[in-house]
Amino acid sequence: MEVEYHEEYVRNSRGVQLFTCGWLPAKTSPKALVFLCHGYAMECSGYMRECGMRLAAAGYGVFGMDYEGHGKSMGARCYIRSFRRLVDDCHRFFKSICGKQQNLYPFFITSLFNLSAYFTFSYTISVHYQARLCLSCMDACLTVTDAARIAKFADMEEYRSKSRFLYGESMGGAVALLLHMKDPTFWDGAILVAPMCKISEKVKPHPVVISLLTQVEDVIPRWKIVPTKDVIDAAFKDPAKREKIRKNKLIYQDKPRLKTALEMLRTSMYVEDSLSKVKLPFFVLHGDADTVTDPEVSRALYERAASADKAIKLYAGMWHGLTAGEPDHNVDAIFSDIVAWLNGRSRTWTVEDRLMKMMASPDRFIRGERGGAADVDGDAKRGPPRRRGGCFSGLAGRTHHHSEM
Repeated sequence: MEVEYHEEYVRNSRGVQLFTCGWLPAKTSPKALVFLCHGYAMECSGYMRECGMRLAAAGYGVFGMDYEGHGKSMGARCYIRSFRRLVDDCHRFFKSICGKQQNLYPFFITSLFNLSAYFTFSYTISVHYQARLCLSCMDACLTVTDAARIAKFADMEEYRSKSRFLYGESMGGAVALLLHMKDPTFWDGAILVAPMCKISEKVKPHPVVISLLTQVEDVIPRWKIVPTKDVIDAAFKDPAKREKIRKNKLIYQDKPRLKTALEMLRTSMYVEDSLSKVKLPFFVLHGDADTVTDPEVSRALYERAASADKAIKLYAGMWHGLTAGEPDHNVDAIFSDIVAWLNGRSRTWTVEDRLMKMMASPDRFIRGERGGAADVDGDAKRGPPRRRGGCFSGLAGRTHHHSEM
Protein backbone atom coordinates (compact mmCIF):
# COMPACT_ATOMS: atom_id res chain seq x y z
CA MET A 1 0.00 0.00 0.00
CA GLU A 2 1.28 3.47 -0.91
CA VAL A 3 2.17 5.61 2.10
CA GLU A 4 2.33 9.40 2.51
CA TYR A 5 4.78 10.98 4.94
CA HIS A 6 4.36 14.37 6.64
CA GLU A 7 6.58 16.51 8.87
CA GLU A 8 5.73 19.55 10.97
CA TYR A 9 7.15 21.55 13.86
CA VAL A 10 4.96 22.57 16.80
CA ARG A 11 5.70 24.51 19.99
CA ASN A 12 5.04 23.15 23.44
CA SER A 13 3.66 25.16 26.36
CA ARG A 14 7.20 26.36 27.17
CA GLY A 15 7.81 27.67 23.65
CA VAL A 16 10.21 24.86 22.68
CA GLN A 17 10.01 23.77 19.04
CA LEU A 18 9.19 20.05 18.72
CA PHE A 19 9.44 17.90 15.61
CA THR A 20 6.38 15.85 14.63
CA CYS A 21 5.76 13.47 11.77
CA GLY A 22 3.09 11.17 10.38
CA TRP A 23 2.61 8.26 7.99
CA LEU A 24 -0.77 7.78 6.31
CA PRO A 25 -2.26 5.41 3.74
CA ALA A 26 -2.12 7.43 0.50
CA LYS A 27 -5.43 6.43 -1.05
CA THR A 28 -7.64 5.22 1.78
CA SER A 29 -8.92 6.47 5.10
CA PRO A 30 -6.92 4.99 8.01
CA LYS A 31 -8.48 2.12 9.96
CA ALA A 32 -7.37 3.70 13.23
CA LEU A 33 -4.77 6.07 14.68
CA VAL A 34 -1.49 4.93 16.24
CA PHE A 35 0.65 7.32 18.29
CA LEU A 36 4.34 6.55 18.66
CA CYS A 37 6.24 7.04 21.92
CA HIS A 38 9.91 6.45 21.17
CA GLY A 39 12.54 5.25 23.59
CA TYR A 40 15.30 7.04 25.46
CA ALA A 41 17.80 8.78 23.12
CA MET A 42 15.83 7.69 20.05
CA GLU A 43 13.72 9.64 17.51
CA CYS A 44 10.81 9.11 15.14
CA SER A 45 11.74 10.12 11.59
CA GLY A 46 14.70 7.75 11.22
CA TYR A 47 14.78 5.14 13.95
CA MET A 48 11.00 4.58 13.97
CA ARG A 49 10.53 5.09 10.24
CA GLU A 50 10.15 1.37 9.55
CA CYS A 51 7.51 1.09 12.27
CA GLY A 52 5.57 4.02 10.80
CA MET A 53 5.84 2.67 7.26
CA ARG A 54 4.78 -0.86 8.20
CA LEU A 55 1.76 0.24 10.20
CA ALA A 56 0.67 2.78 7.57
CA ALA A 57 1.03 0.12 4.87
CA ALA A 58 -1.27 -2.04 7.01
CA GLY A 59 -3.87 0.74 6.86
CA TYR A 60 -3.15 2.81 9.99
CA GLY A 61 -2.56 6.52 10.48
CA VAL A 62 0.68 6.78 12.45
CA PHE A 63 1.89 9.92 14.26
CA GLY A 64 5.02 10.59 16.27
CA MET A 65 6.83 13.38 18.08
CA ASP A 66 10.47 13.72 19.09
CA TYR A 67 10.55 14.58 22.79
CA GLU A 68 12.19 17.83 23.85
CA GLY A 69 15.94 17.39 23.50
CA HIS A 70 15.55 14.32 21.28
CA GLY A 71 15.95 13.83 17.54
CA LYS A 72 15.04 16.95 15.54
CA SER A 73 13.34 18.71 18.45
CA MET A 74 14.96 21.66 20.18
CA GLY A 75 16.40 21.51 23.69
CA ALA A 76 19.55 20.26 25.42
CA ARG A 77 20.39 16.89 23.92
CA CYS A 78 18.67 14.10 25.80
CA TYR A 79 18.09 16.20 28.89
CA ILE A 80 14.85 15.27 30.67
CA ARG A 81 14.38 17.83 33.41
CA SER A 82 10.86 16.59 34.13
CA PHE A 83 9.19 13.40 32.96
CA ARG A 84 5.83 15.02 33.63
CA ARG A 85 6.60 17.70 31.04
CA LEU A 86 7.54 15.07 28.49
CA VAL A 87 4.24 13.26 29.05
CA ASP A 88 2.30 16.54 28.89
CA ASP A 89 3.88 17.41 25.52
CA CYS A 90 2.79 14.06 24.07
CA HIS A 91 -0.65 14.42 25.64
CA ARG A 92 -1.29 17.78 23.99
CA PHE A 93 0.05 16.87 20.56
CA PHE A 94 -1.64 13.48 20.32
CA LYS A 95 -4.98 14.93 21.37
CA SER A 96 -4.66 17.67 18.77
CA ILE A 97 -4.62 14.96 16.12
CA CYS A 98 -7.69 13.23 17.54
CA GLY A 99 -9.66 16.49 17.75
CA LYS A 100 -9.67 18.81 20.76
CA GLN A 101 -13.44 18.83 21.06
CA GLN A 102 -13.23 15.55 22.96
CA ASN A 103 -11.56 17.28 25.91
CA LEU A 104 -14.50 19.60 26.57
CA TYR A 105 -17.50 17.29 26.09
CA PRO A 106 -17.59 16.08 29.72
CA PHE A 107 -17.44 19.67 30.99
CA PHE A 108 -20.50 20.69 28.97
CA ILE A 109 -22.47 17.58 29.85
CA THR A 110 -21.59 17.88 33.54
CA SER A 111 -22.68 21.50 33.74
CA LEU A 112 -25.88 21.25 31.65
CA PHE A 113 -27.44 17.90 32.41
CA ASN A 114 -28.21 15.51 35.23
CA LEU A 115 -24.94 13.60 35.51
CA SER A 116 -26.37 10.94 37.81
CA ALA A 117 -28.78 9.94 35.05
CA TYR A 118 -25.85 9.23 32.76
CA PHE A 119 -24.04 7.19 35.39
CA THR A 120 -27.10 5.00 36.00
CA PHE A 121 -27.97 4.80 32.28
CA SER A 122 -31.48 6.06 33.09
CA TYR A 123 -31.32 9.22 31.02
CA THR A 124 -34.40 10.07 28.94
CA ILE A 125 -34.80 10.65 25.22
CA SER A 126 -35.07 14.40 25.83
CA VAL A 127 -31.80 14.45 27.77
CA HIS A 128 -30.19 12.44 24.98
CA TYR A 129 -31.16 14.94 22.30
CA GLN A 130 -30.29 17.91 24.49
CA ALA A 131 -26.82 16.42 24.77
CA ARG A 132 -26.66 15.94 21.00
CA LEU A 133 -27.63 19.58 20.46
CA CYS A 134 -25.00 20.68 22.97
CA LEU A 135 -22.31 18.68 21.19
CA SER A 136 -23.32 20.11 17.82
CA CYS A 137 -23.04 23.65 19.21
CA MET A 138 -19.63 22.83 20.62
CA ASP A 139 -18.50 21.47 17.28
CA ALA A 140 -19.58 24.67 15.55
CA CYS A 141 -17.79 26.88 18.09
CA LEU A 142 -14.58 24.89 18.29
CA THR A 143 -14.30 24.52 14.52
CA VAL A 144 -13.88 28.29 14.44
CA THR A 145 -11.63 28.72 17.48
CA ASP A 146 -9.39 25.66 17.29
CA ALA A 147 -9.05 24.88 13.59
CA ALA A 148 -5.83 26.87 13.19
CA ARG A 149 -4.17 24.90 15.99
CA ILE A 150 -4.96 21.43 14.68
CA ALA A 151 -2.10 19.73 12.82
CA LYS A 152 -2.58 20.29 9.10
CA PHE A 153 -2.64 16.58 8.29
CA ALA A 154 -5.37 15.84 10.84
CA ASP A 155 -8.89 15.77 9.47
CA MET A 156 -10.69 16.53 12.74
CA GLU A 157 -14.12 15.23 11.79
CA GLU A 158 -12.80 12.03 10.23
CA TYR A 159 -10.27 11.18 12.94
CA ARG A 160 -12.62 11.75 15.82
CA SER A 161 -14.45 8.52 14.99
CA LYS A 162 -11.29 6.41 14.76
CA SER A 163 -9.91 4.10 17.40
CA ARG A 164 -6.76 5.55 18.94
CA PHE A 165 -3.87 3.43 20.11
CA LEU A 166 -0.65 4.23 21.93
CA TYR A 167 2.54 2.53 20.80
CA GLY A 168 5.50 2.70 23.17
CA GLU A 169 8.97 1.21 22.90
CA SER A 170 11.26 0.92 25.94
CA MET A 171 11.05 4.27 27.79
CA GLY A 172 8.18 5.07 25.42
CA GLY A 173 6.28 2.21 27.01
CA ALA A 174 6.39 4.08 30.32
CA VAL A 175 5.29 7.25 28.49
CA ALA A 176 2.33 5.36 26.99
CA LEU A 177 1.26 3.97 30.36
CA LEU A 178 1.47 7.41 31.98
CA LEU A 179 -0.59 8.90 29.14
CA HIS A 180 -3.23 6.26 29.82
CA MET A 181 -3.17 6.91 33.58
CA LYS A 182 -3.43 10.64 32.94
CA ASP A 183 -6.70 10.18 31.01
CA PRO A 184 -7.95 6.60 31.52
CA THR A 185 -10.95 6.71 29.16
CA PHE A 186 -9.37 8.44 26.17
CA TRP A 187 -7.19 5.71 24.68
CA ASP A 188 -8.55 2.51 23.13
CA GLY A 189 -5.48 0.35 23.56
CA ALA A 190 -1.70 0.21 23.73
CA ILE A 191 1.13 -1.71 22.12
CA LEU A 192 4.01 -1.95 24.60
CA VAL A 193 7.31 -3.16 23.13
CA ALA A 194 9.88 -4.02 25.82
CA PRO A 195 8.38 -1.31 28.06
CA MET A 196 10.45 0.44 30.73
CA CYS A 197 8.42 -0.71 33.71
CA LYS A 198 11.69 -1.46 35.48
CA ILE A 199 15.29 -0.83 34.46
CA SER A 200 17.32 -4.02 34.41
CA GLU A 201 19.86 -4.44 37.21
CA LYS A 202 22.41 -5.28 34.48
CA VAL A 203 22.50 -1.70 33.16
CA LYS A 204 21.62 0.19 36.34
CA PRO A 205 24.49 1.86 38.26
CA HIS A 206 25.43 0.47 41.67
CA PRO A 207 23.03 1.57 44.46
CA VAL A 208 25.83 3.41 46.25
CA VAL A 209 26.56 5.38 43.07
CA ILE A 210 22.86 6.22 42.70
CA SER A 211 22.74 7.44 46.29
CA LEU A 212 25.72 9.72 45.71
CA LEU A 213 24.31 11.08 42.45
CA THR A 214 21.02 12.08 44.07
CA GLN A 215 22.94 14.39 46.39
CA VAL A 216 24.24 16.53 43.52
CA GLU A 217 21.49 16.35 40.90
CA ASP A 218 20.30 19.91 41.56
CA VAL A 219 23.86 21.22 41.34
CA ILE A 220 24.97 19.51 38.11
CA PRO A 221 21.75 18.21 36.51
CA ARG A 222 23.06 18.28 32.92
CA TRP A 223 26.42 16.67 33.51
CA LYS A 224 27.05 13.47 31.56
CA ILE A 225 28.47 11.48 34.44
CA VAL A 226 26.15 8.52 34.97
CA PRO A 227 28.20 5.32 34.54
CA THR A 228 26.24 2.84 32.43
CA LYS A 229 27.06 0.09 29.99
CA ASP A 230 26.68 0.67 26.24
CA VAL A 231 22.93 0.27 25.70
CA ILE A 232 23.23 -0.03 21.91
CA ASP A 233 25.48 -3.07 22.22
CA ALA A 234 23.09 -4.59 24.76
CA ALA A 235 19.88 -3.80 22.88
CA PHE A 236 20.43 -4.60 19.19
CA LYS A 237 21.38 -8.11 18.17
CA ASP A 238 21.95 -7.79 14.41
CA PRO A 239 25.46 -6.31 13.79
CA ALA A 240 24.48 -4.49 10.58
CA LYS A 241 21.44 -2.89 12.22
CA ARG A 242 23.49 -2.01 15.28
CA GLU A 243 25.98 -0.20 13.05
CA LYS A 244 23.17 1.63 11.23
CA ILE A 245 21.87 2.91 14.56
CA ARG A 246 25.36 4.07 15.56
CA LYS A 247 25.55 6.10 12.32
CA ASN A 248 22.24 7.86 13.00
CA LYS A 249 23.38 11.29 14.20
CA LEU A 250 19.92 12.05 15.62
CA ILE A 251 20.34 9.30 18.22
CA TYR A 252 22.07 10.40 21.42
CA GLN A 253 25.01 8.09 22.19
CA ASP A 254 26.84 9.83 25.04
CA LYS A 255 26.57 9.02 28.76
CA PRO A 256 23.17 9.83 30.31
CA ARG A 257 22.81 13.23 31.93
CA LEU A 258 22.44 13.08 35.69
CA LYS A 259 18.91 14.48 35.93
CA THR A 260 17.75 12.40 32.97
CA ALA A 261 18.98 9.14 34.49
CA LEU A 262 17.35 9.84 37.85
CA GLU A 263 14.06 10.90 36.24
CA MET A 264 14.01 7.62 34.30
CA LEU A 265 14.78 5.62 37.43
CA ARG A 266 12.03 7.33 39.44
CA THR A 267 9.58 6.94 36.58
CA SER A 268 10.30 3.22 36.23
CA MET A 269 9.77 2.80 39.99
CA TYR A 270 6.50 4.72 39.83
CA VAL A 271 5.23 2.70 36.87
CA GLU A 272 6.22 -0.58 38.52
CA ASP A 273 4.26 0.41 41.63
CA SER A 274 1.24 1.49 39.52
CA LEU A 275 0.75 -1.58 37.33
CA SER A 276 -2.62 -2.35 38.92
CA LYS A 277 -3.93 1.02 37.68
CA VAL A 278 -3.63 -0.02 34.03
CA LYS A 279 -7.14 -0.55 32.64
CA LEU A 280 -6.95 -0.18 28.88
CA PRO A 281 -6.58 -3.07 26.42
CA PHE A 282 -2.90 -3.75 25.78
CA PHE A 283 -0.47 -6.11 24.10
CA VAL A 284 2.99 -6.32 25.66
CA LEU A 285 5.86 -7.82 23.68
CA HIS A 286 9.25 -8.59 25.21
CA GLY A 287 12.35 -10.56 24.30
CA ASP A 288 13.19 -13.05 27.02
CA ALA A 289 16.90 -12.31 26.51
CA ASP A 290 16.42 -8.56 27.10
CA THR A 291 19.09 -7.16 29.44
CA VAL A 292 17.98 -3.50 29.21
CA THR A 293 14.42 -3.66 30.55
CA ASP A 294 13.22 -6.52 32.70
CA PRO A 295 10.88 -8.98 30.91
CA GLU A 296 9.65 -10.25 34.29
CA VAL A 297 8.09 -6.85 34.96
CA SER A 298 6.21 -7.10 31.66
CA ARG A 299 4.88 -10.39 32.99
CA ALA A 300 3.95 -8.61 36.22
CA LEU A 301 2.15 -5.93 34.19
CA TYR A 302 0.13 -8.63 32.48
CA GLU A 303 -0.73 -10.30 35.78
CA ARG A 304 -1.48 -7.19 37.84
CA ALA A 305 -3.18 -4.89 35.32
CA ALA A 306 -6.92 -4.38 35.79
CA SER A 307 -7.48 -4.57 32.02
CA ALA A 308 -10.13 -7.01 30.85
CA ASP A 309 -8.43 -7.30 27.45
CA LYS A 310 -4.70 -7.94 27.78
CA ALA A 311 -2.12 -10.08 26.04
CA ILE A 312 1.57 -10.83 26.46
CA LYS A 313 4.11 -12.53 24.25
CA LEU A 314 7.69 -13.30 25.27
CA TYR A 315 9.96 -14.02 22.31
CA ALA A 316 12.57 -16.70 22.91
CA GLY A 317 16.15 -15.52 22.48
CA MET A 318 15.24 -12.01 21.35
CA TRP A 319 16.87 -8.88 22.75
CA HIS A 320 15.59 -5.43 23.70
CA GLY A 321 15.40 -3.94 20.18
CA LEU A 322 12.59 -6.14 18.90
CA THR A 323 11.55 -3.93 15.96
CA ALA A 324 14.92 -2.50 14.94
CA GLY A 325 17.69 -4.79 16.16
CA GLU A 326 16.59 -8.33 15.36
CA PRO A 327 17.15 -10.23 12.09
CA ASP A 328 14.54 -9.44 9.43
CA HIS A 329 12.52 -12.62 9.91
CA ASN A 330 12.11 -11.84 13.61
CA VAL A 331 11.07 -8.25 12.88
CA ASP A 332 8.51 -9.54 10.36
CA ALA A 333 7.04 -11.82 13.02
CA ILE A 334 6.88 -8.98 15.56
CA PHE A 335 4.98 -6.65 13.23
CA SER A 336 2.69 -9.45 12.10
CA ASP A 337 1.65 -9.94 15.73
CA ILE A 338 1.23 -6.18 16.27
CA VAL A 339 -0.92 -5.67 13.18
CA ALA A 340 -3.07 -8.69 14.01
CA TRP A 341 -3.73 -7.29 17.50
CA LEU A 342 -4.61 -3.84 16.11
CA ASN A 343 -6.86 -5.30 13.41
CA GLY A 344 -8.89 -7.09 16.05
CA ARG A 345 -9.57 -3.90 18.00
CA SER A 346 -10.01 -1.17 15.38
CA ARG A 347 -13.54 0.14 14.99
CA THR A 348 -15.60 3.25 14.26
CA TRP A 349 -16.69 5.24 17.32
CA THR A 350 -19.81 7.38 17.50
CA VAL A 351 -20.24 10.30 19.91
CA GLU A 352 -22.58 8.11 21.95
CA ASP A 353 -19.94 5.38 22.15
CA ARG A 354 -17.38 7.82 23.50
CA LEU A 355 -19.79 9.23 26.05
CA MET A 356 -20.73 5.77 27.30
CA LYS A 357 -17.05 4.93 27.68
CA MET A 358 -16.43 8.12 29.66
CA MET A 359 -19.38 7.36 31.93
CA ALA A 360 -17.73 4.12 32.99
CA SER A 361 -15.10 6.25 34.78
CA PRO A 362 -16.77 8.75 37.20
CA ASP A 363 -13.36 10.15 38.18
CA ARG A 364 -13.15 11.60 34.68
CA PHE A 365 -16.01 13.99 35.49
CA ILE A 366 -15.31 14.59 39.15
CA ARG A 367 -11.57 15.20 39.10
CA GLY A 368 -10.95 16.27 35.51
CA GLU A 369 -8.37 15.15 33.00
CA ARG A 370 -5.44 15.43 35.38
CA GLY A 371 -7.12 13.13 37.87
CA GLY A 372 -8.64 9.72 37.43
CA ALA A 373 -6.60 6.58 37.56
CA ALA A 374 -3.31 8.40 38.01
CA ASP A 375 -2.83 12.02 38.90
CA VAL A 376 0.81 12.14 37.87
CA ASP A 377 1.46 15.53 39.45
CA GLY A 378 -0.25 14.65 42.71
CA ASP A 379 1.30 11.22 43.00
CA ALA A 380 4.75 12.62 42.32
CA LYS A 381 4.41 15.17 45.09
CA ARG A 382 3.74 12.32 47.48
CA GLY A 383 6.53 10.33 45.87
CA PRO A 384 6.45 6.74 44.64
CA PRO A 385 5.44 4.28 47.37
CA ARG A 386 8.30 3.33 49.65
CA ARG A 387 9.67 -0.16 49.28
CA ARG A 388 10.45 -2.35 52.27
CA GLY A 389 14.08 -3.26 52.61
CA GLY A 390 16.80 -3.16 50.00
CA CYS A 391 18.89 -0.25 48.81
CA PHE A 392 15.97 1.38 47.00
CA SER A 393 13.74 1.58 50.06
CA GLY A 394 15.14 5.03 50.74
CA LEU A 395 15.67 6.17 47.16
CA ALA A 396 12.07 7.16 46.52
CA GLY A 397 11.86 8.97 49.83
CA ARG A 398 15.20 10.75 49.38
CA THR A 399 14.67 11.84 45.81
CA HIS A 400 10.97 12.41 45.13
CA HIS A 401 11.16 16.04 46.22
CA HIS A 402 13.46 16.75 43.26
CA SER A 403 11.23 15.19 40.64
CA GLU A 404 8.57 16.97 38.61
CA MET A 405 7.14 13.74 37.25
